Amino acid sequence: MRTEDVLAAIATGLWRWDNARGTVSLDGEAARLLGLPAEPVVLPEVAVRSRFHPVDWNEINGIVNLAVAEDTLAEARLRIMDEDGRVLRTVRSRSKPVERRTPEGRVDYELIGTIQEIAEPQPGTTAAHTPITGDWRRSREAFLLDAGRALAEARSTAEVLRVAASLSMPGFNPDGLAVFGAAGERLSVIGHHGHDPGDEGPFAEMRLDTDYPAAEVVRTGRAIYLPSPEDYKRRFPATWPLARRFDRTSWAFLPLIVAGRTMGAWMAAFKHPVSFSPDERSVLTTVARMLAQALQRAGVAESERELTTGLQRSMMPQLGPEIPGMSLAARYVPTGGGLQVGGDWYDMIPLPSGRFALVIGDVQGHDVRAAGLMGQLRIAVRAYASEGHRPDAVLSRASRFLAGLCSSQDPADSGAAPVSWGDADFQSPRFATCLYVECDPRTGVLEVARAGHPEPAVRMTDGTVLMRSTAGGLPLGIVPDTDYPTTRFTLEPGETMMLCTDGLIETGGHDLDTGWARLRAILESEPSPSAEPEDGHLEKLADLLVQAVHGPSSHHTTGPLADRREDDIAVVLLCRESAECGRGTTAAHPARPARRTMLTVAQAEPERIAGARQQVRELLHDWGDAEQLDAAVLMVSEMVTNVLTHTDGDALLVAEAVGELGARRLRIEVSDGSDELPHKRQPGEMASSGRGVLLMEMLADSWGVDPRGEGKCIWFELYERAKPDPDPDALD
Repeated sequence: MRTEDVLAAIATGLWRWDNARGTVSLDGEAARLLGLPAEPVVLPEVAVRSRFHPVDWNEINGIVNLAVAEDTLAEARLRIMDEDGRVLRTVRSRSKPVERRTPEGRVDYELIGTIQEIAEPQPGTTAAHTPITGDWRRSREAFLLDAGRALAEARSTAEVLRVAASLSMPGFNPDGLAVFGAAGERLSVIGHHGHDPGDEGPFAEMRLDTDYPAAEVVRTGRAIYLPSPEDYKRRFPATWPLARRFDRTSWAFLPLIVAGRTMGAWMAAFKHPVSFSPDERSVLTTVARMLAQALQRAGVAESERELTTGLQRSMMPQLGPEIPGMSLAARYVPTGGGLQVGGDWYDMIPLPSGRFALVIGDVQGHDVRAAGLMGQLRIAVRAYASEGHRPDAVLSRASRFLAGLCSSQDPADSGAAPVSWGDADFQSPRFATCLYVECDPRTGVLEVARAGHPEPAVRMTDGTVLMRSTAGGLPLGIVPDTDYPTTRFTLEPGETMMLCTDGLIETGGHDLDTGWARLRAILESEPSPSAEPEDGHLEKLADLLVQAVHGPSSHHTTGPLADRREDDIAVVLLCRESAECGRGTTAAHPARPARRTMLTVAQAEPERIAGARQQVRELLHDWGDAEQLDAAVLMVSEMVTNVLTHTDGDALLVAEAVGELGARRLRIEVSDGSDELPHKRQPGEMASSGRGVLLMEMLADSWGVDPRGEGKCIWFELYERAKPDPDPDALD
């Protein structure tokens, strides 16, 4: 009897699917099973495809790839459809993929196998339904979608292992999992689930030539399925005693492959027997691929975090030894995206004179190059400061250094080969903002030089916050030879100075104005009146600032630029110590401490008159009478302008408010180096000057001129008057 007759008698046909040519060859029985005339025929792939259920046809590619990877037969259950879309019968295909390589290097497959009709069980019988199509397939697809999403969201190796342990596979749930990692010639356990602590001991470190399933999987790159203990014992007798004590019945060992490289193995162990059908192997293989990708991503992310964290920590200095009479606190928070490195930095530098310098800066950008330039610039500033240069000279030299550093990296200047578009940003010039403060811890005198950086803020002893107006120049690196004027003021006992980068101000979509308003509210927030001074209060204030603008609560009220990318944050706090150190606990004082500020307006900087007006407004932000405040600002503007107009020297403004709220006395003095006293005049209607003395007589509660050894001091005083509440009867 011929083989074809035997196969036809058992309703089995032969087929050959040539993937390269796109044709399918059928014998007579195979053609009959597909609903075609019972005669041998060669058809295009599309003609055969129309005879299969679309869902079943889509399974074939995956099954073929799985069979090729495991060097096994490709088995599939397929539903045959008629021209009206009705199911005629169900067949099982068993074929052997034969790999063929074309001269161009492309890999094609030819499937040679059989098609056999499957008798469907009749309703009411106890015949088992094969769980290959229908509900099982839908549950499998839902499971793979959920597993893929969960593994894609895992950000660390520990999270990936927790997700893998929680996977509930459709119809066959493993109760023991282990992930092995390959490094060199050794295999180690990365993580496991369903085992007691210490069970991984014998498998923790093994050579790849060990007679163990996971080691063979890594060596060959092919999965191993062990449906029964007998199969395990027969194939791996050397390591069977180690596996027997876990009381498992079936095992699957699958390779973890990423980009063609086997990085480890995944073991799924079952207490119940599992036959590892093609569909079950397909699920396990898909999970292994997703698990390998997730572990690769997690490993790369952890390496990047470790690298960037180490880079930033190596560049961020310690604040050094304690300074008598001073307290320091600092924080650095990298941006939330990307590599989490940037150009913000701070430093504390001991100086040869016995003083110390505080530096805070921000190199343009938050990438690897910004971090590299930041490290070089920080070292340069420290070197210039340690040589004993004054603040203005330190910044001038730093600007020249950064400009030269960036220009030396320009291929157009160096004659180097042109760079690609992706390297253009790396080669482009960068600038940096910087604030340099030299501090005398004995007297509290601060000398400030500023290069395009946000100005410092000072919290006074009563909790009032002032933005200290300081002279400044261009950011570092823009113009090599730039002057940076120096501003001097005194940090009084109990006052706290804050230096920060613009990331602290503008985080949450705020601009400079709204960001400063938010910071002022944080700094001026007072503890309860009964609070006692606490150790480490400056550290708590630093944490409060960062949390308030960078934590979850910072996005409850966002600024007008809410789509702005978040920036790095650096903040330094300096407190000149006293009993309270600026904590604002007013009840501990027998009287409210004086509120005092001082400002110099140079002849060459008349634009700083606006800064003087703003300084007075900030000093008196809680003054009870708004008209008095306007009068004070007007008189300050007039007095400082007169000095710049009628003398050849600078104007020194000193403002002080003393007393309890609602009954304070404001005294403002403007000093200059001229001996000429002001004269009262009667300006005409069209006169443009001569009204300064008249204004003080009209607006000030008292005023005067005090001659001094060199020059004079013009002063006025105002006594706070809280406006009375409107009479409700007068409104009727």
